Amino acid sequence: MLKKITKPLVMPYWWQDLILTIPRVVYGYLLAIEFGASKFGMPWTPDDKNLGLFEVVFWFPEDVKAYGGIFAMFPGFFAWMGAFSEAVGGIFLVLGLQTRLFSFLIVCTMMVAVFIQQIDNGLWSMLSGMGFLWVAVYTMILGSGRFGFDYLITKKQLTHAQ
Repeated sequence: MLKKITKPLVMPYWWQDLILTIPRVVYGYLLAIEFGASKFGMPWTPDDKNLGLFEVVFWFPEDVKAYGGIFAMFPGFFAWMGAFSEAVGGIFLVLGLQTRLFSFLIVCTMMVAVFIQQIDNGLWSMLSGMGFLWVAVYTMILGSGRFGFDYLITKKQLTHAQ
């Protein structure tokens, strides 16, 4: 089953895969470096955040708790998962590694960001989350394309199987 999740769809021409790779890499970079690193301890997290590796910034669980419902019951878990999916998932998107799996995590995170966190703040506040959401939706469907580690891994497995 993991092989089915990993194997990307490949477009008929290499340049089509290249065009689809650009938003995946740009959005993955932005998620990991700009958005995720401000909430989650990574080697590139700014020093002024005072975060250890894989540590969530102090205010994020309280922010998540305010969403109510199940988020109020497990704010630490959901804050950690959201920050993890942005910071680590962004890197995996850039690399095109386990693209569908991490895209699913990013879709879940961005749906919460758009439809729970930002919904009352108007469309302009929702736009960045919506952009990440749409890129994650198409990468969840297509996978990495031919410009990612998923393609290299599944291509290697297919040649050894024959």
